Amino acid sequence: MSTEAKTEDGETRPQILVVEDDLGVVEGLLRGLRRAGFDVTVAMAGDEGLALALDPRFDAVVLDLMLPERDGFEILEAMRGRMSTPVVVLSARTELPSVLRAFDSGAVDFVGKPFWMEELVARLRSRLALRDAGPRRTVEFADLVVDLDGRVVRRGDEELALTPHEFNILACLTERAGRALTRPQIADMALAEGEEHSDRTVDSHVSRLRRKLGPAAAACVETVWGIGYRFRARPPA
Repeated sequence: MSTEAKTEDGETRPQILVVEDDLGVVEGLLRGLRRAGFDVTVAMAGDEGLALALDPRFDAVVLDLMLPERDGFEILEAMRGRMSTPVVVLSARTELPSVLRAFDSGAVDFVGKPFWMEELVARLRSRLALRDAGPRRTVEFADLVVDLDGRVVRRGDEELALTPHEFNILACLTERAGRALTRPQIADMALAEGEEHSDRTVDSHVSRLRRKLGPAAAACVETVWGIGYRFRARPPA
């Protein structure tokens, strides 16, 4: 849990990082988010934005895609597998490929510009409520802990750098432990719409996932010949 700022009456305020290079938009976000009860830090370039986004004190990030130095997609990619901080993209790049790429890179929500401040605030509050809504769903096997809600896989204090596709595949298998899933079933549940859903694509993602999991945990992701894959918390000896 990240550290939250306190008001004069002792109440805590969620810490929001805004990464945005348009001064007019920044000023509006500062007014609106602070009025809504958030404590706001601003970065106006990609390098500073990434450095701050990797700071665990922030409860959420509002991220523009078009930034100097490095763009928002690069920041999302760099955060992926290292931070579970929810990222809400705020961008004028509302064409479908950009929206899908943002989600595939790890964003949890997307708000197009021009935008209503009330909508952005509502989406942030919704994400923070999900974060605080009781115990997280976790799966433990071999030497790993999978945080299904935070989309993080840990080995001790280390976070594994899984791509969204790799995590999606691991999640869909662990949530259906003991059940053999076909490659088309896995593709439908774990891969993005419009992406190639071939058996070879699924096999490639599973192969990379196994390498990152390590030998003990990878053995829990079984190949079911002629069908697909199955997860067993304790693979056969």
